[in-house]
Amino acid sequence: MEILASRADAARAGGTFVPSPCISVCRMDAASGLCEGCFRTLDEICQWSGASPQGKRQVWTLIEQRMAANVA
Repeated sequence: MEILASRADAARAGGTFVPSPCISVCRMDAASGLCEGCFRTLDEICQWSGASPQGKRQVWTLIEQRMAANVA
């Protein structure tokens, strides 16, 4: 999760480049419907490349919330 947290920091930095949350651990958890590596849904993964920087940052916000809930 450290890699993902580091990328989340970069995503919050602003600018037009928003790093992908993908860390090449591509397994979907059947119970949560989230990728075990990046905490995105299939829809979020599929839509990532066409999303605006603002849309990508919104996904990052959701990822951070999911990460926090997963740690708790």
